[in-house]
Amino acid sequence: MKDTFKHRGMRNQLAELLVSKGIKDKKVLEAIRTIPRHLFMDSSFEDHAYQDKPFPIAADQTISQPYTVAFQTELLDLKAGQKVLEIGTGSGYQTAVLLHLKVKVYTIERQRELFKKTNLFFKKLGYRPKKFIFGDGYKGLPEEAPFDRILVTAGAPEVPKKLLGQLKIGGKLVIPVGEEDQEMLRITRKSDTEFAQEEFGTFRFVPLLENKN
Repeated sequence: MKDTFKHRGMRNQLAELLVSKGIKDKKVLEAIRTIPRHLFMDSSFEDHAYQDKPFPIAADQTISQPYTVAFQTELLDLKAGQKVLEIGTGSGYQTAVLLHLKVKVYTIERQRELFKKTNLFFKKLGYRPKKFIFGDGYKGLPEEAPFDRILVTAGAPEVPKKLLGQLKIGGKLVIPVGEEDQEMLRITRKSDTEFAQEEFGTFRFVPLLENKN
């Protein structure tokens, strides 16, 4: 597949839709206008790539709807050069949005099929996270901690304590928490032992799974 003038027009329409839904961050909207979402999806879904909907990808996972990607990214309140840990690489679309905002991305995927596919895709399109790891997102990435921001793109039954411990003081964790539906939380680390929590409405994500071994 190629990225055409038609695709760019569809992205502009999508960005305008996201503005109407409340997305305000101009850099996030620029990322939505720039990144060819259709390339992150199976070619059979190409005609649907710029609808504001999630779609299936490999390993029984989904590519999140653009509004959710934009909403979570906006909540992160990113500044260029920050160190960001992403839990759940999936198709790599959210990763590409983060990279467009000029942050240093460390991203983890636990589904081997998706990891292999997305790794090849990143190399083909020239997306370069600082690290792309096949592993258990519940554990985070302690060897690279602390992080300015942590983003979880799957629904967690609870907030993993290991992720909280890998935040810098002043750092933010954005995570959907709940079983069937999830509440979008933003947790800010105030000190070694203090955290502040904000809630931002209900979403639905694939589950964040923990490796039990």
